[in-house]
Amino acid sequence: QVQLVESGGGLVQAGGSLRLSCAASGIIFSINVMGWYRQAPGKQRELVATITSTGSTNYSDSVKGRFTISRDNAQSTKYVYLEMNSLKPEDTAVYYCNVRRVVLGNFVNYWGQGTQVTVSS
Repeated sequence: QVQLVESGGGLVQAGGSLRLSCAASGIIFSINVMGWYRQAPGKQRELVATITSTGSTNYSDSVKGRFTISRDNAQSTKYVYLEMNSLKPEDTAVYYCNVRRVVLGNFVNYWGQGTQVTVSS
């Protein structure tokens, strides 16, 4: 199993910045992709950004150029970060950390508990 602990959400004015962090512990040796998703009220959960074990990144069009994902592969704990700049009210959502492990050739996803990001206009 993988345990995910998120931190860094909060309230910020439009144009401001926040940094989200997620610590992954437990059975982490087979994690290949880490990422962030978000869910706004009344909407489906959507991809924000992902990063592979080799450092390849993928961003949704809505955050490209404003958000930066990065990761830190320590031995016992892996971290994934999301630096969010030039925040807009439409970025308001619950942000979820996600990691994907490869188990016997299958992908297994794990989710954090979510952290609220609120951007005021």
